[in-house]
Amino acid sequence: MHSTSLDAVFPETCVSAAVAAPSIHNTQPWCFRLDPESATFQVRAAPERGLRHTDPTGRALHLSVGACLLNLRVAIAHSGWSPVRRLLPSPEDPGLLAIVRLAGSVARRPTEHRADLYEAIWRRHSSRLPFSGRPLSPYLRNELREAARVEGARLWFPDAVETERLLRLTAEAEGRNRIATDRATESSRLVHRDLEPGPDVGMPRAVLGPQDAREHLPLRDFTAQRHTERLIARPFEATPTVAVLITEHDRRTDWLRAGQALQHVWLLATAHGLRASLLHQALEWPDLRSSLSPTPGRTDHVQMLIRLGYGPEGAASPRRTPRMALDDVLASR
Repeated sequence: MHSTSLDAVFPETCVSAAVAAPSIHNTQPWCFRLDPESATFQVRAAPERGLRHTDPTGRALHLSVGACLLNLRVAIAHSGWSPVRRLLPSPEDPGLLAIVRLAGSVARRPTEHRADLYEAIWRRHSSRLPFSGRPLSPYLRNELREAARVEGARLWFPDAVETERLLRLTAEAEGRNRIATDRATESSRLVHRDLEPGPDVGMPRAVLGPQDAREHLPLRDFTAQRHTERLIARPFEATPTVAVLITEHDRRTDWLRAGQALQHVWLLATAHGLRASLLHQALEWPDLRSSLSPTPGRTDHVQMLIRLGYGPEGAASPRRTPRMALDDVLASR
């Protein structure tokens, strides 16, 4: 077996792939340390970039870091190594959320070594545009379910009636967000800090986006106000496809697994030509989050609602959405 060295995997490239992951309000609450001697990446939380009002428990922070961890694993595998990860490896160091060690290439796992997943890292983004009514095939739904399963989560596709209920809960949460001054201030400060405003609206076009003319699909309005004079009304898909990401428990490890499952599903969807956007609003209110469960009274915990479909590419991508400089998130020891 050849010697393992971080120099061989171009750590900057791997971390660049990792930070292309989505994060709540684009907070990018992660940082990395490299140990060249043990060929190990440390993936750490950056709590100073957390959301005190929107995410007081840190659940969304862990999902965000989980998504970047999946990207890191895929990038390492693309470089010819097998990433061996451990979640929350040190109880004495709660900020250390995961370590990823490079193992020999003989232990490859198909999950991480799909070439299309690495390519999808650079194309994945959230689309706030209308999707077509073209349905997802049963085969594709099963493939997306399997992507979530191998990461320790479950992906559920509700029927039309249940989807309507989930959208109503999301709309209620969106209404609450508009009148929660502390959350509105937090969102505006973090989402818009590095974005250039559009010439017409005074806010970033990618953040505003169009709104559903039917008032049926409650996409997040990051202005926390319903500026109808600024938000173009367009008809969105009449029957949205919403996938629900669920974990059996609701511990920190489950949040990290859910983040990896979310990103695995999203990259696979991107590889198949699907677009996606996240409906996270109801998860930010404990009472509404508990109501999202498909089986009230059970221990299943909803971690994310994912809108999926076929449509235009959208206005934002990792290449255009601001990312922190690698010097600010990457250190060696």
